Amino acid sequence: MAIPHAESGTIIKIDPLKQKLSETKTHTLAKTDKLEIIRLVMKKGKEISPHSSPGPITVQCLEGRVQFSTQGKDLDMVPGNLTFLNGGETHSVKAIEDSSLLLTLQIMKH
Repeated sequence: MAIPHAESGTIIKIDPLKQKLSETKTHTLAKTDKLEIIRLVMKKGKEISPHSSPGPITVQCLEGRVQFSTQGKDLDMVPGNLTFLNGGETHSVKAIEDSSLLLTLQIMKH
């Protein structure tokens, strides 16, 4: 069953998943033609290889710990950390622990 996207003007719960982390999959929380908000769930050891997004992004660690690599730096992200990238910047992510992240993407139409 698909998780419904949030409607404009509603509350989106982004509390840590805690015990539910192991059974939760990555899912889109809200999406418009210009913005997408995703809860990215990564199991320990999982890696997302280097890639880039056409538009700017933000990444916030909600729980766990990840290594976010970009611009020749490895950022150790823990709960409460947020970073952003301009569009086109190459980055990768590796889960050091089971983790969930809040990812926002500006959607660029061609």
